[in-house]
Amino acid sequence: MNLIRKHSKSTTLTLAMLVAYSVGAYGADWAEGVTYSAGTTVTYNGHTYQALQTHTAYPGAGWTPSTTPTLWKDLGGGSGTPSPAPAPTPTPTPTPTPTPTPSPTPTPTPTPTPSACFAAWSATQVYANAGTSVTYNGRNYRNKWWTQGDNPGQSGAYGVWEDIGACAGGPTPAPAPAPVPVPVPAPTPTPTPTPTPTPTPTPTPTPTPVPTPTPAPTPTPVPTPTPAPAPTPTPTPTPAPAPAPAPAPTGGREVGGYFAQWGIYDRNFKLKDVDTSGSAKMLTFINYAFGNIYQKNGGYECGIINKAEPGATNPNAQDAGTGGDAWADYQKGFSANESVNGKSDAWDFPQNDPRYGGGKAGPLKGNFNQLKQLKAKYPNVKIIISLGGWTWSRWFGKAATTDALRKQLVASCIDVYIKGNLPFDAGSNAGGDGIGADVFDGIDIDWEFPGGGGQPYNTVDPNDKKNYTLLLAEFRKQLDAIGSQNGKHYSLTVAIGTGGDKIDNTEPGEYSKSLDWINIMSYDFHGGWEATGPTDFQAPLYADPESPNYKVGGYAPTYNVDSAVKSLLKAGVPTSKIVVGIPFYGRGWTGVSAGPQGNGLYQKASKPAPGKYEEGIQDYRILRARAAPCMSIPSRRRPTSSTALSGGPTTRRPPSRSRWTTSRRRTCAAPSAGNSTATVPTRSS
Repeated sequence: MNLIRKHSKSTTLTLAMLVAYSVGAYGADWAEGVTYSAGTTVTYNGHTYQALQTHTAYPGAGWTPSTTPTLWKDLGGGSGTPSPAPAPTPTPTPTPTPTPTPSPTPTPTPTPTPSACFAAWSATQVYANAGTSVTYNGRNYRNKWWTQGDNPGQSGAYGVWEDIGACAGGPTPAPAPAPVPVPVPAPTPTPTPTPTPTPTPTPTPTPTPVPTPTPAPTPTPVPTPTPAPAPTPTPTPTPAPAPAPAPAPTGGREVGGYFAQWGIYDRNFKLKDVDTSGSAKMLTFINYAFGNIYQKNGGYECGIINKAEPGATNPNAQDAGTGGDAWADYQKGFSANESVNGKSDAWDFPQNDPRYGGGKAGPLKGNFNQLKQLKAKYPNVKIIISLGGWTWSRWFGKAATTDALRKQLVASCIDVYIKGNLPFDAGSNAGGDGIGADVFDGIDIDWEFPGGGGQPYNTVDPNDKKNYTLLLAEFRKQLDAIGSQNGKHYSLTVAIGTGGDKIDNTEPGEYSKSLDWINIMSYDFHGGWEATGPTDFQAPLYADPESPNYKVGGYAPTYNVDSAVKSLLKAGVPTSKIVVGIPFYGRGWTGVSAGPQGNGLYQKASKPAPGKYEEGIQDYRILRARAAPCMSIPSRRRPTSSTALSGGPTTRRPPSRSRWTTSRRRTCAAPSAGNSTATVPTRSS
C-alpha cells in the first residue's frame, strides 16, 4: 500500500502549451484550448471532422476528434496535413503530472451566452467552485478552477477565467466582501529536551484543478519531529463527557494501512494495486489520507477543494495548511485498466437517469469511486477518512474550542464524508448531493498535535487537552445518531503522537471511551532531518540507554513503542483499543562509519541518504528490489531495541556507505502486548 504519514503539498503544476492555434476557415487544424461552435470543421490526422455541438477542447483533456464521437463527426479523409495534438509540457516540478483520461463519451456543457451581469470580480474574493460567473469591465467571465487574485481581463485562452461574452446591461453588483481570516495564535514553545530540529515538510506538487486537468502529485510523507515536546498548558482535568455508549471491543484484531491520495501521481500506485498485490484480502481497514478542514460560515468545516498547499514550501505563508486535492479524491476519471472492477469511470449518468445532463451532479470518480469498488469486492474492509495529518491540522485547535464550533465541524464532516454530499464540479462533471454516500465507514482524527508540537501555523489553545476529548465525544455522538437512522455502526479512530509529551497533552482514558481504537504513530522517531546523525532507529520497540538520543533525557527516552503502550494502559485505555503502527519504508543516512559494532548504529553521518522521492527516505519496495547486503542487529545482542518493530536491519550501500533502517521481522512482537494488532503505514507496497 501507498502510505502517508505527514502530509505536505507544494506549488501547482501548470501546462505550458508548445504551440498556440486559432480557429480559422474550413479545414483548419484542430487544437487544444479552442472553443469550437457546432458545425465548425477541422482537420486532424488526415481526416476532416465537423463539430456536433459547441464545446471547449480543454488542454490536457484528450478530447481529440478521433476519440470523441459525441463531439465530432468524421467526414472522411481531408487534404489538410495531419495535425497531432499538441503535447503539454509540465512546468518543472519534482514529479510529472499524469494526464487525466475522461470517459470515452464525455458530453461537456455547451458554453452559454449570458444575458445579464454578474457580481463584480474582486481581487480578494476566493472563487472556490469551478463555473462561478463574474463581471469585469463590462464583460462576463466564468472560472475553470479555484482562483483568487487572477485578473479576468488578463487571463487569456489558457488561464483560469473564460470570457463568456459582454455584460447584457444593468449595473454591476458590488463584489461580495472577502471573508476575514481568524488570526492564528502563535504558541510559545518551551525548551525542547532534544536537539532534534522539527523537520520541514518535503515539497511535492499538487494538482492543477479541472477543467485544465493537470493535477500534480500530492506530497510524500513527512516525519513527526522526534521528540519535540509541545508547550505545556495547564488545563483543568476534563469531566467525563456524556457521549453515546462507548463502542464495545469487537474481539477481533485490526490490520490496516493508509492509502495516500497523492500516491496515484508520481508513484503511480492506485487502489487497484491494493487488490492485485494481495494486500486487500489481509486488511480489515484502510485509512484514506487526508481530508482538510477550512474556515467557513463563521466556524470551521470539512470541505474538498482543489488548491496547491502553500505550507509545503513556506510554513509561514498566510494561508498555509489550506490546500486540497478534490481532483484525486473524486474528480479524476480512471480508465478500465486502472479500475478495481475493470470498468472506466463514467462521464455522465445514463440517459434514462433523471440526473443526466442536469449540470448539478455527476457520477462518482477518482479515488473515492475506487475505494467503493474495493469495498464491494472485499466487504470486510472498512474505509475510513483520515482528517488532518502533519500539514492539515491547522484549524483543529480553533474548531474544538466551543460546543457550537465542535458541533459545526462534526456536522460538516458527516455531511461530506458519510452522507456523501460532494461539491459539484462542472469541469469534471463530478460530485453532487449524495454522490459520495457509502464510501466511508468511519472517521479518523489525525490532529497533530493537541497542545502544540506540529506545524508552526497550527492553532493552539490552552484547553486543547479537554477540548480534544470533547471533540471526539461530539464525533461519536453524531456518528451514532446517523448510524441509528440507517442501522450501521460508524467507526471513530484517532492517530496519536507516541512520545510521552504528546500523550501527556491529552486524556487517553477519557477520549478512548468514544473510540473504536487508537492508531499510535510509532514511527519516524529519527531520520534524515537529523542530517549529521547520530544514526538511530526510526521505530524502536524499546528504549535503548546506549542511544545518544536517550541520554538527552526529558521526554526523549519515551519515544519508543513500549513506553507509548504502557502510558496508554496506565491512563486506562483497554489493550483491545491499541493499534501499533509499523513503517514499511526505510530512513537513512550516508557518510556513516561502521562504528565499534560494525553496523553504523549511533554513528555520525554526512547527510541524509539519497532517496527516489526525497532525501533520507526510501520506499520499501525499492529497498527490497535492490536486494542489497543486509546486516541485522540480533535481538540477543540488543534486546532493548529489538528488530521486531525497530527497523533493526541496516543496509550498507557502498560506495556512499548509506545505511537504511527498515522493518524486517516487523510484526512478531505486536500481538504480545495484547493490542489490536497494527496499522501498516507504507510508502508503497
